[in-house]
Amino acid sequence: MAVAALAAVVAGTIAVPAPAQAAYHSVQTYTTSVNGDAADVYAPQTSVAHDPWPVVLLLQGANVGRAQYAQFAAKVAGYGFAVVVPDHFQVLYGQPGLYATGDEAAWTVAWAGAENTRTGSPLFGQLDAGRLLLLGHSFGGAAGLSLATGLCTPPFCAVPTPAPVQLKGAAFYGANAGGAPVIANTVPVALVQGDADGIAAPAAGLAAYQSVQAPPKLYVLVGGANHYGITNTQNPAGARPDLSAQTLDQAVSVETVARWSAYWLRAQLGDVVGQAWVYGLGDALDTDVTTVFAAH
Repeated sequence: MAVAALAAVVAGTIAVPAPAQAAYHSVQTYTTSVNGDAADVYAPQTSVAHDPWPVVLLLQGANVGRAQYAQFAAKVAGYGFAVVVPDHFQVLYGQPGLYATGDEAAWTVAWAGAENTRTGSPLFGQLDAGRLLLLGHSFGGAAGLSLATGLCTPPFCAVPTPAPVQLKGAAFYGANAGGAPVIANTVPVALVQGDADGIAAPAAGLAAYQSVQAPPKLYVLVGGANHYGITNTQNPAGARPDLSAQTLDQAVSVETVARWSAYWLRAQLGDVVGQAWVYGLGDALDTDVTTVFAAH
């Protein structure tokens, strides 16, 4: 559907404030285990009947603990998702630490299937294990990009690992492909980037967008945000610090990245409001971003 037609649908059916807000303002959270990794889960809390929530896996940045994504994950969940944020520990190139792996995608699908039927689960009967989406930050975004090609390869998976068939789309922040000339993606990919990022340069993010082969694809540049515009705080303890200062308010940055990520994921599931937002309408309404996209 053309952008103008999508905008007309939105204008005729709902009021879209600027900036657009999540549909669910109450979010529940609890701790679980995904293939032995401690993980936090965020999902809408509502008494209104709803379809099962699509499952979103967030792949963490290098040595960024899962608690640092609490605000971001809760905001994404408010758009109608169950967001799973694991801590995955491994030794990579001789360095022990928190490093995401693409293997977490298949583990999360298995977890969702079991959790949906587990007696006592806060999300009993509310999870759609047949629809998996990816979020990722920095190293986790690079791991997600590898998986988005349909085959996760080292160092992002220990051995070449096929992407789960349930994977429907992905959105990554502060991530790029290290100069790879071709990203042969098998699912739609959005790259969200802070224009003040001193670790993953905006130029590298745009180059990665240009390397993504198959539309739909999206590049979102967030003005004033740096590498940690997605986390609760700047320069989380243990992670590589970004020496480039963020000028955008942290809460605004987190909400902006969450909004664009969530609408992109919703768009890939056929949501007309999400499609209108990411394919032009959001750029016109959200003064903190500029975008480049290919819808077809």
